Amino acid sequence: MSWLAAFALLALLGCAFASAAATPAALRLAPGDSSFPLSPSLTYWHDTQASAGVEQAFRRAEAGAFAPLPGGNPAFGFQSGAYWFYLPIENEQPDEPRWLLVQEYALSDSLDLYLRYPDGHIEHQSGGDHAPFEDRFVRYRHPNFRVDLPAGQRVELLLRVQSESSMQVPLVLYSPKAFAELMRDAQFSNGLYYGIVLALLCYNLVLWLTLRDASYFWYLLHTAAFGLVLFTLNGYGFEYLWSNSAWLADASVPLSICLALIGMQLFSRSFLDLPQRWPAGNVACLCLVGFFALLGLASLWLPYSVATPIASRAVLVGVLWIITASLVMIYRGYRPARLFLLAWALFLTGTTAFTLLAFGILPQNFWTQNGVQVGSALELLLLSLALGNRYASLREENIRIVQETNEKLERGLIDRTRELRTTMAQLGEANVQLREYSRRDPLTGAFNRRHFHEALREAMQARGSGGQPLALLLLDLDHFKQINDAYGHLAGDDCLNAVARCLEEVAQARGGLAARFGGEEFVLVLPGADAQAALQAAEAVRLRIQQQCVDSQGHSIRLSASIGVHTIDGGQTVSPEDAIRLADEALYRAKREGRNCVRHSISVA
Repeated sequence: MSWLAAFALLALLGCAFASAAATPAALRLAPGDSSFPLSPSLTYWHDTQASAGVEQAFRRAEAGAFAPLPGGNPAFGFQSGAYWFYLPIENEQPDEPRWLLVQEYALSDSLDLYLRYPDGHIEHQSGGDHAPFEDRFVRYRHPNFRVDLPAGQRVELLLRVQSESSMQVPLVLYSPKAFAELMRDAQFSNGLYYGIVLALLCYNLVLWLTLRDASYFWYLLHTAAFGLVLFTLNGYGFEYLWSNSAWLADASVPLSICLALIGMQLFSRSFLDLPQRWPAGNVACLCLVGFFALLGLASLWLPYSVATPIASRAVLVGVLWIITASLVMIYRGYRPARLFLLAWALFLTGTTAFTLLAFGILPQNFWTQNGVQVGSALELLLLSLALGNRYASLREENIRIVQETNEKLERGLIDRTRELRTTMAQLGEANVQLREYSRRDPLTGAFNRRHFHEALREAMQARGSGGQPLALLLLDLDHFKQINDAYGHLAGDDCLNAVARCLEEVAQARGGLAARFGGEEFVLVLPGADAQAALQAAEAVRLRIQQQCVDSQGHSIRLSASIGVHTIDGGQTVSPEDAIRLADEALYRAKREGRNCVRHSISVA
């Protein structure tokens, strides 16, 4: 039986040894150090259902069920459930019994700190941006807790973190003096950043009010919006603006990111002059702006765990698009895009580092934690320089254009004067032709009715009292409507042209004027012709029309005309209107008496 007892003793010793090995070694606060990063020593447990209590968590930690941080990295990305972090601490500094635990990440929702002392009693403190800001031990942008660590005692630290934000838990233990120095350094570095932002805002506001260049306005929007993003991410928004609103603490992150994305896209669109230089890129840019605006509105009711990861990824998409547009504009020869591209490349570097940290891909260090501030500060400075460079380039381009224009004006002054003279001469000829066209019928080319009235009045005024006789012949084609109906209007037009040529030949032979009076009616004015001569001319016209055969549209068309004649003797005085009326009455008499004949308004005798 002795060997059984020995075996049992060995088993008990093995279990005790395994339990001791599973329990994490205590972090010793050695004299001489005033701050201790806890990440290398922490162990954690992911409570996926967020249902465990503090006693269960302590039991799991004692049983060795907590695991070391992967690679010492306290960033896990966007995760559900709750995370428990455990670390025993032994304070070897008798002069420093009071310490401060700071979580150097401002956006965690709920934190519960449990401190278990050797006598078994547990102290509990809570924090995070779902708790009132006034409850923090120190009014500081990062959650912080008072930790009493009596010298020489082993105190177990257990921290529960639950958040819809990125699960980042960089914990550092500070002595009061070290924490005061931390606050001083943080105030200086963040004050320097926001001072740069404020100075750029004021400077470019003055430039916008002076120059009224839209690019400066969109730069102001981009700068102010991105300053608000970092104001929120660094915890200052919760500290100064919405310290009692958990809803605003959550909604402000994706909303400010979307506002910054809209500002940067509209600024890039204006700076790169996309509407004029790349219309397709302009449409794509406006589509992105619309998407960011919709995402910003949706973030007001979407869960934080949904809206913020989308907004974080959208930052990379927005900056990559701006870099793509810049490369296209550089390829197209737009020189201001070079400095613009450099600025956004720096911003993309810092933003990428911060985003990858938020998703737990990169470890936390100075560059990943402050990459956005460093990159955005350099980006804002370079963009301000790029705006000035762009304005100077545009001014030089305008000066060059003005100089080239003046030189061209001087060189081309003589040529333009010569061209002007030539143009004036051509214009005179055109006016002569225009006057001639205004006197002609567009179909037949004969004089029109308006010119006929002018010519008749001039001919009657030229007679004077007791002067030469004057004859007026008014002609109408017989049954012309039947010709149009039988052969078509094109054939009718050919008939009108043939009659017009006939009348012009008669008029030219007798020193008169032929005109189209309207429709199928024509008129002749024969100065110096008495009644006998007028009747002879009318009969000659009638015979020529009757004997003429018009070939049109494959048809041979015969015509006839009725003619009314009125003559004004040398001693007569009559108005042009009366003369036309008397000739028209003679024409209708000819039509009533059988057509294809000539009738005079008075007896020949």
